[in-house]
Amino acid sequence: MLKLVLTDIDGVWTDGGMYYDQTGNEWKKFHTYDSAGVLFCHQANIPVGIITGEETEIVKRRAEKLKINYLFQGAKDKLGIATNLCKELGISLSEVAYIGDDINDIELLKNAGISACPNSAPECVKQVVQIILKKDGGEGVFREFVEYILSENIK
Repeated sequence: MLKLVLTDIDGVWTDGGMYYDQTGNEWKKFHTYDSAGVLFCHQANIPVGIITGEETEIVKRRAEKLKINYLFQGAKDKLGIATNLCKELGISLSEVAYIGDDINDIELLKNAGISACPNSAPECVKQVVQIILKKDGGEGVFREFVEYILSENIK
């Protein structure tokens, strides 16, 4: 039974690009479809957590707006963070679904109960996940992931 959904941000919720203007502002484009994925999890009483290697105000603001339950930025050891969160919640990694797209996601992808990546992920990531989604990062792939796992979880 699924008890927690965790996600990376860059390359999953975004296309992986980082945009900077001449005054030093950083920009990320989020697809509104992904916010529905968070809503679907909340409606199913499944908490959502973000674990990202980046540390930005942009992600913090997005997480606050969507009422994300857990936010971990500047993550160096995503598996360690997920393991500690599971201990805190009294659940196991087998009850966690995780979507990530790059090398720093591989260990958590290998250990999560359900693992997925966007179609745009590199081959080394595709080789370790259970589900390769149809959409690329930044195209609403988090929502696609949530719809898939919730429909499978209900069966």
